[in-house]
Amino acid sequence: MTDEGRVGEGHTDGRESVLDRAVQILGAFGAASPVLSAAQIARRTGMPAPTVYRMVGELLRLGILEREADKRLRIGIRLWELASRSSPAMGLRTAALPFMEDLQAVVRQHTILGIILDREVIYLETLSAPGAASSPAKIAGRLPLHAGSNGLVLLAFAAPELQEQVLAEPLVAVTPRTVTDPKQLRRVLSRIRRDGHFVAERMIREDGAGVAVPIRGADGSVVAALSVAVANNKQVTARMIPALKAASNGITRTLVVAQSAPAGQWPMRPGGVWSGRSPVLAQ
Repeated sequence: MTDEGRVGEGHTDGRESVLDRAVQILGAFGAASPVLSAAQIARRTGMPAPTVYRMVGELLRLGILEREADKRLRIGIRLWELASRSSPAMGLRTAALPFMEDLQAVVRQHTILGIILDREVIYLETLSAPGAASSPAKIAGRLPLHAGSNGLVLLAFAAPELQEQVLAEPLVAVTPRTVTDPKQLRRVLSRIRRDGHFVAERMIREDGAGVAVPIRGADGSVVAALSVAVANNKQVTARMIPALKAASNGITRTLVVAQSAPAGQWPMRPGGVWSGRSPVLAQ
């Protein structure tokens, strides 16, 4: 599943609160559809048009949505502001960004930071350069865990329960090289744990490859994955691995320092799974 048209699930008994509906409306927007009309939102969410128009009015008033000159809607800066104030995911991005910039300056290719959310990889940051190989990764975009280098590295170090959930689901092919056989995927995950990196050749793009390594937190568990998107050339991909591991080690050192302070708690489970709350609050 991609990030397109994602909506809230609502109450298990079929009732929907106002907050459920607001989340469904926000979830209708995606990387490929950042601007929508109210009618498009209604179609994507399945909500009655009058309900959508009423909710959109409230979200506009609060600044959560903004209106374009052509009357269509987009997610507002206010929502980004609120999320950026205290989200530990932004803290992880802040810790990683200097090392990503150094890495990107050396390799001159797309440099990507990802974590797990809802059994998918979600991208917290991407950096690029003129002439870089194309990449499908966009900030806040998602891809299936089994479909690329970031996701596979995260899945390899995820909790066994999550691995079994992913293996039990249909493994959709993005390209003919995407791993869709559960037995083969188990072997790939085992190899990633052994090698500490993975090269995904033509799994997302026919002419490209992704090279990824895990990023570990203070306790040694994997909290994210760092990757570069390059042309599908074995000599090129081999050169990326040492640079990626050096950057990953630098990020880990920063996280160790951050986590040593009470205010530096990181709500990440092993495997880079976003828990959505601080471990301090979970105690």
